[in-house]
This record gives sequence, C-alpha cells and structure tokens, in this order.
Amino acid sequence: MSWQRRLYGGLWRPLTPLIRRYLKKRAQKAPAYLEHWDERFGRALQPRATGAIWIHAVSVGETRAAQPLVEALRRQWPNAPLLLTQMTPTGRATAEALYPGAEVRYLPYDYPQAAAAFLAAYRPRCGILMETELWPNLIHAAAAQRVPLILANARLSDKSLKGYRRILGLIRPAMRELTAIAAQTADDADRFRQLGAENITICGSSKYDIEIPSAQMQLAESFRRRIGGRQTLLCASTRDGEEALILDAWLAAGAAVGDTLLALVPRHPERLAAVAELAAQRGLKLQRRSDEAALAADTRVWLGDSMGEMFGYLGACDVAFIGGSLQPFGCHNLIEPAIVGVPALFGPSVFNFQQAAADAQAAGAATQVEDAAGMVSAALALLADPARREAMRRGAAAFRQAHRGASQRMLELIRATLAARE
Repeated sequence: MSWQRRLYGGLWRPLTPLIRRYLKKRAQKAPAYLEHWDERFGRALQPRATGAIWIHAVSVGETRAAQPLVEALRRQWPNAPLLLTQMTPTGRATAEALYPGAEVRYLPYDYPQAAAAFLAAYRPRCGILMETELWPNLIHAAAAQRVPLILANARLSDKSLKGYRRILGLIRPAMRELTAIAAQTADDADRFRQLGAENITICGSSKYDIEIPSAQMQLAESFRRRIGGRQTLLCASTRDGEEALILDAWLAAGAAVGDTLLALVPRHPERLAAVAELAAQRGLKLQRRSDEAALAADTRVWLGDSMGEMFGYLGACDVAFIGGSLQPFGCHNLIEPAIVGVPALFGPSVFNFQQAAADAQAAGAATQVEDAAGMVSAALALLADPARREAMRRGAAAFRQAHRGASQRMLELIRATLAARE
C-alpha cells in the first residue's frame, strides 16, 4: 500500500467531526440531511437481499441518467435484486420515485472499513458507478472482494483532470483496479487514460435514451393550462448567483418582455425562499408552482418549487435556458430540452457538457450566450420568431437521435464483463 493511500485512509477518522458539522449545516436548509446517518458512516448494514446489481448515482442528475440503463439491466436479469445508492437526500428521493422495488440507501463515506463492510454485507453481483464517482477505498475494497466495478456514463472534464493529477499517486492505482469504464466521449476516454485507466470503451451517454414518462407529459399539459396563452421562458436548474443576474436582465429588457412569463426552477430546493426574496426585492410579482393556482395576468415570475418535474416544466415552456452555465458550474443537463424538443440556450460555462454543447449547436438545437443580458435578448428574439423555434425543434430531434443507444452498449459491456468473471 502506497503512503498516499495510507494517508488518505487515515484522514477519514479525524475528518469525522467536520463531516458531521457539514451535514448539520446542510440540514438547516434541507432537514433530510439529518436522516440515515448510520448508513453514511458504514453502519445499519441490513441488506434486503444479497447478490444485487448495485448502481451508485451521487445525486438527482446521475440517478435520472441511470434510468435507461436500469431498464436494460432489468430486461437482461429480471430476477436480480436492484440496489441504488446516493450521497444526497434529493438523489435518494429521486431513486425511490423512479425505481420502485429497489433497495435505496446512502453509500458510506470512503472510510476504509466502511467501504469494505458495505461490500461484504451486500455482496453485489456487480457495481456500476455513474459518471465520475471515484472513491479509492471503495474501488480497492471491490477489487479485494472480487466485485466487478464498472464506471458507466463516465465523464471527466479538463478541470477535474487537473484536480486528480494533483493526487495521481492515490488515484492511478484505483483507476487501474476498475474492471471497465464506459466513457461518454473520446475526449473523456483520453482524460481517463491520463489518470492510468485501462479497459475503456466509448459508449456515449445514457441521457439521450431517456423517454418522457406519460405522467410528465400530462403534467406539462396541466402547466400550460395554468400559464394560459402566455409565452414562457424557462430557466432550469439555476444555481446560486444566477437568478439575480437573470432577474436583473429581465427587468432591464423593459417593455420588450411584454407579458412573457419567466419560470425559474432552482437546482437546489433549499434555495427556493432566497430566490423568491430576490424577485420580491425587484418588485416582480411571483407565484409558486405549489399554490396549484392559475397564473395571474400580473404575475411576472413563476417559481418551480417542486422536485422531479423538469420534463413537465420543459414541456410547458417555449424556450429553455439551462442553468449552471452563467456562473462557473459547468452547465446542467442540456440534453433534456432536446428530448422534449424545446429550443435551448446556455451560457459560457459548459465543462460538464462540452461535447454535448458543441453537438447541440452543430445540430441547430441550442445556442450559446455570453451572459444573462445576452440570454434574455436571445430568448425574446426566439419567442418572436416561430419559424426559427420550429427549426430548432427539428434540430433537437436530430441531435438526440444521433446519440441514442448508449444504454444498450453499456449493457453489452457489463454483460461481457460479468461473463468473463463467471
């Protein structure tokens, strides 16, 4: 064992008070962070079943992205138990809603003993880590217990690569113990190789394979009825600091806005009150989705204060802006607008979706803007141009269709990996 790994493993115990303090601080705005602490620290290991297909998806986005792959796995192994793990309460709630019948729990923090105890208790048939979940002690424990571990939907930005290079002595041995990696793009594959990864297959992203649930389509219709005949700009998955920029740009646009409705759906529900206050400070009348009421004629901002309804919001809007891209957060899921067929805008920060952003623009499905003022200007121009919106809808359909099939490719990789172990 290298000194880096010994140091990493040894740091977890003295960090425990800080972790507890962090959870309590998060719980001030999201009380669910106080629940299931035993699971987070490797206790309460009482599996409903052993030998499960185990999927780890850190939060909401990864949990949703796993859905097409989960469906493919269930078709392949219909009798296998399913275990879903997350790190956030919103991710856990999403898993419970999307995967009825699965066992859902938190993955323990990467304490050496906790990682080993978790795997020994659940004895999964295989583990599938979604996107960029690289926990060295967990990976080493899986190798020691001969649990095949596949990194699926794997992506690695240049920013993350630079960070991991600083701890290369710790991360390289872990990367080499992963059984297989299903990378989203050739660039992702190259970045993983720079960290020492092997057995890499380029499979694409399962996010293109997601189908809109019928309940979400019905929800979109109900939202449209509540909105009435007003055109709507949706700002989806906005992050801290972005809403103020958007609201200021909306006010600055003045009469050009007309009766257009601005729908804001913040990424984190614990920030809803703060976002509502931002609108109030600017004298903008706001209604919440949760009031279940029709939108009043003088309501300027509609606050999406619900979870798991993004397809409903997208289906009810005319143009969508994808948050996390005005500030340096790397952008959130800009594939979802293409699934719905809604014209999309995104800002300058796209390191989490760099290839998808380029492909969406090339297909005519989306447009990049420089700042909030540029976003509002571009949105209003689109709202005034039905022909261009229709062209972007066709571009969105072509963009999505060109990238489908990743879930089946990942299933084939997983099936081949397990067959080689049997």
